[in-house]
Amino acid sequence: MNKWHQIFSRSTGLSAYVWVVFCILPFYFIFRSSSTPEVVSGIVMILLFFVCYRQSFVSKGWLVYFWTSIQILISIAMTLLFSYVYFSIFLAFFIGNIKNKAGFYTLYAIHLISTFITVNYGLVTQNKLFFTQFPFILICLIVVILLPFNTYSQKKQGQLEGQLEDANKRIGELVKLEERQRISRDLHDTLGQKLSLIGLKSDLAGKLVFQDPERAQAEMLEVQQTARTALKEVREMVTQMRGTRLDEEMHRVGQILTAADIELTLAGDPKLANTTLLAENVLSMCLKEAVTNVVKHSGASKCSISILSDENYVAVSVWDDGIGMTLKPGYYRGNGLRGMKERLEFVNGSLELASDKGTMVTFRVPHAVKQPIKGLEA
Repeated sequence: MNKWHQIFSRSTGLSAYVWVVFCILPFYFIFRSSSTPEVVSGIVMILLFFVCYRQSFVSKGWLVYFWTSIQILISIAMTLLFSYVYFSIFLAFFIGNIKNKAGFYTLYAIHLISTFITVNYGLVTQNKLFFTQFPFILICLIVVILLPFNTYSQKKQGQLEGQLEDANKRIGELVKLEERQRISRDLHDTLGQKLSLIGLKSDLAGKLVFQDPERAQAEMLEVQQTARTALKEVREMVTQMRGTRLDEEMHRVGQILTAADIELTLAGDPKLANTTLLAENVLSMCLKEAVTNVVKHSGASKCSISILSDENYVAVSVWDDGIGMTLKPGYYRGNGLRGMKERLEFVNGSLELASDKGTMVTFRVPHAVKQPIKGLEA
């Protein structure tokens, strides 16, 4: 709830000192009059304007238009009686804060027409005070024309940004929900069946322990083997969810190539500092897939891995001196290339292939991935 002294919205975007000047200025105009009734009526109108201005900010529904209408009438009266046109700036700002499109355009048109009519009336009647402040009146008219649309656009942009933020949060929640469901399915598929099997075999071994000890022992051995298999699968699943760093994958890649008797040459630093875990995990999986293809299909004796990083992207190139491959339509469908391409597209990355005296696979990902989603890289 706003305090009583907070007459103006906190998001005006204008200096408070400017508004203070506009609050004091009307008293200068009314005290120029020699008539006491005019001075009193002027003070009453000024105070009433600020009360209505405050009420228009805190009211809702039709009351907003009621208080605004009173302000327009007071602005017209102040212009005609005291040549003070600057209340129209207050109105221009407030009208820009109206969210309803029809209400905004209606009040904008009424305010603009009334301001132009009263200003022209003062000029036609050759009011000296109007002519002395004509440059400021001209600026005031420009503000009346432009400020409502500027304020309205800023408010609309703020609403859209808020809606976008809410949508992103909703997407994040849905992703988390889907990830929980995926983990539940994986756990069920990984552990559910094996734990059921362990339970059945344990019951069977318990029944056979006196009747057929050898068979009971064999059943218990199967229980042990099943438990080890389940533990291994759980560890693999947890590792996939945790994600893999590029330098960790590089160590495993080196071991694979050494075992396959393929000479490895590394250029660049596999330790990435400014890359998200999601992007780095995608790079690691693509590197693993590319090296697997080198070992299985290329017949190469040498493999070169190059890691390049700039301000925006990280690029990894894997080259081998093997038999190469034929680049024809549909080549992404085989050798795990389709999976690599899909993973890279998920993080706004790209995949390039070249086959000339061997094969070169280059995959690139941005440092910062929008809406990083931990766990989806598995």
